[in-house]
Amino acid sequence: MKKAVAVLVASAAVLSMAACSATRTQRSAGEQIDDAAILTSVKSKLVADKTTDAGDINVDVNRGVVKLSGFVDSAEQKSQAASIARNVDGVTSVQNDLAVKKGDGSTAGEVVDDSVLTAKVKAALIADSSTKAHQINVETNQGVVQLSGFVDNAAAKTAAADVAKSVTGVKDVKNELSVKSY
Repeated sequence: MKKAVAVLVASAAVLSMAACSATRTQRSAGEQIDDAAILTSVKSKLVADKTTDAGDINVDVNRGVVKLSGFVDSAEQKSQAASIARNVDGVTSVQNDLAVKKGDGSTAGEVVDDSVLTAKVKAALIADSSTKAHQINVETNQGVVQLSGFVDNAAAKTAAADVAKSVTGVKDVKNELSVKSY
């Protein structure tokens, strides 16, 4: 009886440790917490910086890799955002996919059109069973849609771009999605 209890306790311990460890397709709880802390630190430092407009910058983190995306006003903002991210503890590398906006003379109608396109692309990604819309950030500037974030595999990256391209009004798609490293 004591042996059976000992085996049961040992089995439970092994199973609980396995539940908390990373797998090929999922981050461990510790990795998720570390990534969340890095994301929070990068975002707060971007907000505090006078050069960058944190509201225009998407930040994603996967196993210490920081991915910056969105549209910024200048090359200086793009460079500064990457520098800030690189100097955060725990960051292993930075993928700077920020795009510099073309021209700054957008009319109110163009801004609304871009917002509508973003919403349409997000809705199309949600409706498509081959994409995990929650993994994908969508930004639009003058009809150009930027997809960013971390997806599970190359097929998901391709599928997301195909879905975005199929939306009426989209002029071009910048597929800045990265495949998660395992």
